Amino acid sequence: MIRADDKHATTSRSWIAQWPRWIGYAAALWSLIYGAMGLYWMLGGPGFPFGKANDTGAIESLLGSAQVESGAPIIVTLGLVATLIALIIAGAHGRGLTRKLFFIFAWLCAATLLIVIPDRRVLMAVAYAPIFIIGAPFHWPPVSFSKAIPWPVINQLILMLGGLLWAFTALSYQRRTRKACVHCGRLNTKADAKPAQGAMVWSKWSVAVAVAAPVLYAATRWAWALGIPLGISEEFLREGQASGLWLAGAGLASVAVGGAILTLGLVQRWGEIFPRWMIGLAGKQVPPMLAIIPASLVSLIVTSAGLEYVRLVVTSAYGDFMSNWTTMGPELLWPIWGVALAIATAAYYYRRRGSCKHCGQH
Repeated sequence: MIRADDKHATTSRSWIAQWPRWIGYAAALWSLIYGAMGLYWMLGGPGFPFGKANDTGAIESLLGSAQVESGAPIIVTLGLVATLIALIIAGAHGRGLTRKLFFIFAWLCAATLLIVIPDRRVLMAVAYAPIFIIGAPFHWPPVSFSKAIPWPVINQLILMLGGLLWAFTALSYQRRTRKACVHCGRLNTKADAKPAQGAMVWSKWSVAVAVAAPVLYAATRWAWALGIPLGISEEFLREGQASGLWLAGAGLASVAVGGAILTLGLVQRWGEIFPRWMIGLAGKQVPPMLAIIPASLVSLIVTSAGLEYVRLVVTSAYGDFMSNWTTMGPELLWPIWGVALAIATAAYYYRRRGSCKHCGQH
């Protein structure tokens, strides 16, 4: 059994600050609950969220062909296995090869739940949320929000929550078994400066990519809203105009551009110090997590959505893609957008983190 060094133990009483101690148990609890849901579905309970018989948008999902008869037992099995491994990790057990296997398992769980299984409907639900809130008094857009977030999409959000728990579990396990500070990961060696230096080098380039991708996407959607058939047929353009789809798309594009503008803050002074026009906050430091948390979540959601578009293009006829290339062309850049945003966010984190409040290292 390997325990973190006592000097790295937090002195804070906040349960959030204590996250390295309980995160593994939280991942175990989540895995157990979702495994129990699989047992419920296996015994005939309604609500299995995968497959054409249960998900009207199954074509969007990597698990669109899943069936409850085979899928539910797999969920039960994986849930139990994950629960046991999470409990082992929570106790910081494991050495040598065993430690590596546990570490790999934790990150595989995180990546699968955060990026592989979720599809673009999660991005649509998150992006359309502010549009629906603003347009609610005017009964716009002409799309039901309840249809945008049906149970299969809510299930994906639940899976992403589990993915976050597993990601932090893996991070905590790595730090604890390396005898590093469980809060900042520092070992107080020269090697600690390398990630920061590397991220700084790529920060401006990554921000440029993370801004260009959503702007390119927005340009196509604004063109359609203005009646310009950019990359689509006249017939398809008229269909979208009649249904109001292009206006909703323009709203989504505006949200994307707003996000691109905020991304610039990762390398601009106003991303660290509130500008003068922000009354009451002018001159104060921007809390790092105010930028890091949303940027990190967007990078995950965008990457997941982009991978779906890649899969759809690869599995569809080449001619179909070329006839309406702008419907999915810009989205093929989304995985690159997500990775670039993640790198830019990491650079921002390393630049702003300062001294650790728990171990005192710089």
